[in-house]
Amino acid sequence: MGCAPSIHVSHSGVIYCRDSEESNSPHQTTTISQGTTTLHGLFVKTDAADSIPSVLAYQSRQPPPSAGPRRKERRESGGASARSRTPHCCSVEAETQTSSSSAKASTREVQVGPMRLTQYPIQVLLVFAKEDNQSNGFWWACDRAGYKCNVAWTPESALECFLDKHQEIIVIDHRNSKYFDADNICRSIRATEPSEHTVILAVVPRTSADQEETSILPLLDAGFDRQFTENSSVTACYNELVQIEHGEVRSQFKLRACNAVFTALDHCQEAVEITNEDHVIQYVNPAFEQMMGYCKGELIGKELTELPKSDKNSADLLDNINTFIKKGKEWQGVYYARRKSGDNIQQHVKITPVVGQGGKIRHFVSLKRLHCTNENNKQFYKSHREDKYTGDNSQSESSSYKCTNRRKDSVDVKSIASQSSDAPSLQTRRYSSMARIHSMTIEAPITKVINIINAAQENSPITVAEALDRVLEILRTTELYSPQLGTKDEDPHTSDLVGGLMNDGLRRLSGNEYVFSKNMNLSHSHLPVPNTISDVPPCIAQLLENEESWDFNIFELEAVTNKRPLVYLGLKVFARFGVSEFLNCAEATLRAWLQVIEANYHSSNSYHNSTHAADVLHATAFFLGKERVKGSLDHLDEVAALIAATIHDVDHPGRTNSFLCNAGSELAVLYNDTAVLESHHTALAFQLTTKDSKYNIFKNIDRNRYRTLRQAIIDMVLATEMTKHFEHVNKFVNSINKPMTSEETSPHSEGSNTECTANIKNFPDNQTLIKRMMIKCADVANPCRPLELCIEWAGRISEEYFAQTDEEKRQGLPVVMPVFDRNTCSIPKSQISFIDYFITDMFDAWDAFAHLPVLMQHLANNYKHWKTLDDLKCKSLRLPSENNN
Repeated sequence: MGCAPSIHVSHSGVIYCRDSEESNSPHQTTTISQGTTTLHGLFVKTDAADSIPSVLAYQSRQPPPSAGPRRKERRESGGASARSRTPHCCSVEAETQTSSSSAKASTREVQVGPMRLTQYPIQVLLVFAKEDNQSNGFWWACDRAGYKCNVAWTPESALECFLDKHQEIIVIDHRNSKYFDADNICRSIRATEPSEHTVILAVVPRTSADQEETSILPLLDAGFDRQFTENSSVTACYNELVQIEHGEVRSQFKLRACNAVFTALDHCQEAVEITNEDHVIQYVNPAFEQMMGYCKGELIGKELTELPKSDKNSADLLDNINTFIKKGKEWQGVYYARRKSGDNIQQHVKITPVVGQGGKIRHFVSLKRLHCTNENNKQFYKSHREDKYTGDNSQSESSSYKCTNRRKDSVDVKSIASQSSDAPSLQTRRYSSMARIHSMTIEAPITKVINIINAAQENSPITVAEALDRVLEILRTTELYSPQLGTKDEDPHTSDLVGGLMNDGLRRLSGNEYVFSKNMNLSHSHLPVPNTISDVPPCIAQLLENEESWDFNIFELEAVTNKRPLVYLGLKVFARFGVSEFLNCAEATLRAWLQVIEANYHSSNSYHNSTHAADVLHATAFFLGKERVKGSLDHLDEVAALIAATIHDVDHPGRTNSFLCNAGSELAVLYNDTAVLESHHTALAFQLTTKDSKYNIFKNIDRNRYRTLRQAIIDMVLATEMTKHFEHVNKFVNSINKPMTSEETSPHSEGSNTECTANIKNFPDNQTLIKRMMIKCADVANPCRPLELCIEWAGRISEEYFAQTDEEKRQGLPVVMPVFDRNTCSIPKSQISFIDYFITDMFDAWDAFAHLPVLMQHLANNYKHWKTLDDLKCKSLRLPSENNN
């Protein structure tokens, strides 16, 4: 006994009756009835024209062992009575399926060059005026091949079905024009976009032996791809369909995948140009149009020789390029091109020959990007938007603007020194750098900025709208401030230094744990500590008389205080800025706090010790004394900055964050491998401070002021973490330097510093950016110190990195900075890399705000010193002649 059939009623009132899959009947069938109308098995048998579905959809089914009787059943059910055709596609679908056919309709992998594609089961559309042996033959052939098959009886339903399913193969009955015009059906399908990759087969009648074979050209003109001479044999139909699948369908499938490649090319930021073997342009992407100033329609189909050439290339350059690429070799180099506007731009070009039909070169693919040493290129992003309106082609001297190839898309406000002789060009260089930083309003969410830009695009000229599109692309990226660093092959010193400082960690190795001591050092030093600032020993007091000078020698203070300079310098600086008065704490409490903090710096570290903390405190105090800095900050900000400088490296182990993460240290686990040391410095400092009221400098201030002060201190210490270095610098340039420069150059501005700093004070976020920039510059100000101090600091930090590399090798940890091997390292190279990547841009921006000519002069002199040593292949800190002296 079979299970009861399931009954469904459609929205049109048609009753569906499907036998259960567990039925014992020999064939699974579907019956649709409406009154006396019956759809039995597969096809309609009725006298009511309006009830006949125009499209019958079938999913692949396993035919019975003997297909003959079933085909006979179809012929009987379809031909026993006259058939009617509806002029529209009904919603009725009759389906039959068995589980065994799913194996036939499985997906398959297809390789197209380096792409691996998934091809889904083929779909076939049969367009016949009536059911007959030929339609049955193709249907059963689809069933055997595992194809999904649809049958349409009218031209309208055929087009509607195709637009819905996008079948790969369409079979149209072309044997008799009595029922419909097969050519018109084909043309209507070909007029749609999806038909580009569809194969259309015409079923034509047999010709007698004495008749001449008709030409296929009319069929091709109508849009057909092939013809099939009438043959109702399932095997013949099957062979035809399988040949089409393995031939045209698979080729079309591969071509269809090219849409993804062209989409990638259209969104590629590099300019791409494709020509044929005769150098006729076949494709350019939008980046190429933007770079060269042409529209695609002006270029496609033109020979390269028709385009204007730059006269800056050497006479034989084009001949050399052609010689290379015609031999099948890739050529790359620097090439001058002329834009549509007539400007010459210098490009880095890579031309790759592509071998095609007959094993011959059929295409040349050119990738082009601006070469950053050309002055025109630096003004490109500005000039290509403004030349239409201003026609200003003025340029600054290329010698005053040097670009580093190793770092791309970072802030380029680069100057070795801000000397008085460079003053006229300084603003030009800075403006050029800032022009490449995307516009953003610090106090507004990024979505608001994007909305403003979108609104501005609506009424903008096409060139401006295209430029704003590029701006939006940049704003929507996740890494807005991270520069594109070069490969290790370019400069291993730079790559190791940058990688070691800007990465929190590489990978965790189990079994190697670097553990901090859990005991906080709360004991006071045995050094004699003054009760008040007036009790300082004379030798120390004499040194501290010069502490307001940038050239103050911290190492002399280190020597006379027995490596504990922080307490003495701290008392002097804190008294000068009225810290005790602001905190409402006794000088004895402040003194005790300074002593506890200094005791938790490791004197065994060659660099990260209390001398470094005192040096950063000195630099911070120096910056706070500058007119524009002082006018931009409140007293609370000054106190927070001095405290942050004092504690910013407390309990530093002399190892980098990357080392701690790789070693699986307790701190790395505690802080989730993120800003490990910086988080520890602030947390420990507040723990030490609040542990005992004897040195709790915050005990007398109200809760709100304490929270504000605490947040400012934490924010500044966390800003010293190097992974966000470029973010902080870029935000400062964009939010402080750029608006300030605009105000100063405005014809309506009086150039008043008071007005400028007042505007900054109105925005707390801007004050935060200034404090971050200030402590960052103070933390790494060593290259801006007098030469002897700079050399000493370079030796100390190198020794600390050498010691880390030694320990990494002993413990079997990843070596974070391999170039810092004490046996092979070139200290001059490491200093040059550090200055190039981190120092110059940042101090150039800070100098533009705070005005620091002395520092910038030292930076220029020190850089020259390291370059001289490097040019002489000297790995030491001084020249041999200096060492002898």
